[in-house]
Amino acid sequence: MNTLTFDTCFNKSYIVLSIDGNIVANETIISTDTNYHSAYLIPKIRDILKQNNIKISDLDAIGVNIGPGSFTGIRAGITIARVLAQQTNIKLVGVTSLEILSKINEKNSNTAVILDARKNKVYFAQYNNNKEISSPQLIDRDDIMLHIKEVSSIITDCSIYQYLKEKNISSIKYEQNDNKLGIILSEIVSKKLKDTNNDYNWAKVKPLYIQKPSITKPKENKNE
Repeated sequence: MNTLTFDTCFNKSYIVLSIDGNIVANETIISTDTNYHSAYLIPKIRDILKQNNIKISDLDAIGVNIGPGSFTGIRAGITIARVLAQQTNIKLVGVTSLEILSKINEKNSNTAVILDARKNKVYFAQYNNNKEISSPQLIDRDDIMLHIKEVSSIITDCSIYQYLKEKNISSIKYEQNDNKLGIILSEIVSKKLKDTNNDYNWAKVKPLYIQKPSITKPKENKNE
């Protein structure tokens, strides 16, 4: 099975091409001063496929991170994934960013993933032995302690890492392991595709924002 997976929800973009179960391309795109990393997604996908003599029509499935994360990144990734899957009539698998990050803990123990959602909120989910115990949700940052009583490992970002450190709670910053995220997504997608009870239709894949994006109202023109 040939699969193309990509992720534009984090502070970098990840693209992985797997042919017959073997990863043949694993690319990371970093933002520049003038362009956000997701802007390079389509050209990079084109280059990767060309370098490996693969056409879009040769793919059996596409996998994409559906969020939560960067609102711009989520929209870019899912839009491209849906268009490619629809045009070629292939399977599309959506995976949450919190499930991806949970796999950084290779021990498969009771793991919480906590990410800064700003405004004193965090994204929270809990996993144990590859099973989702608590689905991705938005909670108050001050309620974190109530949700991690039974947790043995915590995966988080730099902001929440520092917050927990001040409370003498250890955690793992995903940024220290971000080079693995593209491969992790590819592996999750491969496992999900073995589920014959799901048709993985492109139309079913929706963005997981959890909270609404902040909208800044234009300033009133006092001269009017």
